[in-house]
Amino acid sequence: MANGGGPVCVSVINMKGGVGKTTVAALLARHAALQEDLDVLAIDIDPQANLSQALMGESRYLRFMDEESPSIVEVFKGYQTPTSRNLSPTPLNIEDAVHQVMYNLEIIPSRFDFSDNLINAINRDDPRVLARAIAGNFQEKDLILIDCAPTESIFTQAAYHASRYILVPVKPEFLATIGFPLLNQSLAGFRNSNTGHRIDVIGVVINDTYDYQSSDWTPEKRKSLEEIQSESRQNGWFVFRNRLSYSRGFPKMMRGDYSRPGEAPRIFRRFADEFFGRLGFSEDG
Repeated sequence: MANGGGPVCVSVINMKGGVGKTTVAALLARHAALQEDLDVLAIDIDPQANLSQALMGESRYLRFMDEESPSIVEVFKGYQTPTSRNLSPTPLNIEDAVHQVMYNLEIIPSRFDFSDNLINAINRDDPRVLARAIAGNFQEKDLILIDCAPTESIFTQAAYHASRYILVPVKPEFLATIGFPLLNQSLAGFRNSNTGHRIDVIGVVINDTYDYQSSDWTPEKRKSLEEIQSESRQNGWFVFRNRLSYSRGFPKMMRGDYSRPGEAPRIFRRFADEFFGRLGFSEDG
């Protein structure tokens, strides 16, 4: 482990959608298990359930839904709701909500067909339920990655309570930094209300870029990149030196398909080495 004090918990958050946070979370989870030999738990608290579908694959995810298996909904509720098999509420064995993706990688999935149920599952007076679940059941893990919805909500507060670090993916595009002030204010509010909880932005990763000299690097993208770097400095947020250049291999790697991935593994490895170095798992960073 990075510090010998239980798992390192990182939430992947940006208050702006479409920045590739699920792609980054999925690739980091697979990389940590395969390349870093870390024991990883991914947790999907986004009602869209994109991380769950990416890591589990379509067939396994559909089977998970058909079987009405426990999910993050039941973790938040603290019990197994009635199903076609359980005719009354039953105690939740949290291990039943954990699904193995591959060696060293497990996930607590979300259910996109239960979005309203998921939203209502968290007691708004007590968003610490996820933190308690981690503290009581997953201390043997090395790394926990939480994929969050791109809005300020009770899910955000649940993620904060469970996390030591925040990773912020961003794309160099129009209104790239629109979510930065919201996230900064949200974190400040959380810190003020939870003075004993240390939570920091581990860094901002710039996603879906082209080579700076490429013809695809438009003036708008150049301006957006400058705004990302400027606002990150104002917030005191580290910006990862290694950007995630555009690659058609990333969607395949998210699903665990490493056949003909092109330059994607090399591109991602540079960022991953820097990321895990900053977390203390390696010497890079």
